[in-house]
Amino acid sequence: MGAAAVRASCCLVCGGATADRIEHLLLSLTTACPHLRVYLVDDAQQPALAALAGRYGAHYRPQPDWPRQARAHNRILREAAAAGSVYHLLLAPDIGLPLDAVARMVAYMEQHPDVGLLAPRVQDVDGRLQPLCSLLPGPLELLLGRCFPLLRRSSGRLARYQLHAGGYSRVMEVPVPPGCCLLMRVETVLRAGMFDERFLQRFDTVDLARRTACIARTVFVPHVTVLRHPVRDPTQTSARGWRRRSAALWWRCVSAWRYFDKWGWLRDAERDRINARALRQLGQARRQPDGVSPAGTDVAG
Repeated sequence: MGAAAVRASCCLVCGGATADRIEHLLLSLTTACPHLRVYLVDDAQQPALAALAGRYGAHYRPQPDWPRQARAHNRILREAAAAGSVYHLLLAPDIGLPLDAVARMVAYMEQHPDVGLLAPRVQDVDGRLQPLCSLLPGPLELLLGRCFPLLRRSSGRLARYQLHAGGYSRVMEVPVPPGCCLLMRVETVLRAGMFDERFLQRFDTVDLARRTACIARTVFVPHVTVLRHPVRDPTQTSARGWRRRSAALWWRCVSAWRYFDKWGWLRDAERDRINARALRQLGQARRQPDGVSPAGTDVAG
């Protein structure tokens, strides 16, 4: 099924990726989905990207107030909805897409109208799985991850938080999908209220996913695999690079505070309910025959 038939769009936020990396992604997208409406968000103020976008028919959108990606996503979502997009792909510059990846993700959502967010399997260039799906975070989980990472790993809390029980080998309903490659049903996201622009550094995705869970399912599908390449910011050793990393850490702390202030710190009944349901479904999935999800949906979609 072609992207033109289902009216799909894509938002690519450039970050610190080089122009060569962005060009490679644009080439992949235009080759695999020539009718895909691509938006190129330049949040690093790279002058060469405007001409690059024009060369591949992408819509260039400068985003000078880094790191407010949620604001850019909302602006692009409104544009995409006005242009008639039914599905919208969020894509990070470090993701490599197989030629059929977008079409297969769209096909799954076409066959499952109750799915609002869909994430593929993410691997590094060596073929190792990156377990990027997770439970809804609590403050203790984040504190352990920041201050006591070895304890968190050895105790099994990290494996539980990253949903290792599902093995990432079958379809899973997940509380939080990765934001680096995420296909969204535009109508569902608009109903959920889009991104909360107060949140940055992944908390925008966490917040959106838990609101979307009230009206649609968030699903991980293993039969679509994308590669995550290491992206080296050419400014990382410069004063500008140090400032960006310091600002990113600061905004992550601010976003965490705002997120827990919104939903609850130690007491969050909805978080407990959503996480318990996900773990319960994973426990049921381990008792199912290989290739079948708890809902009886074949992994091949």
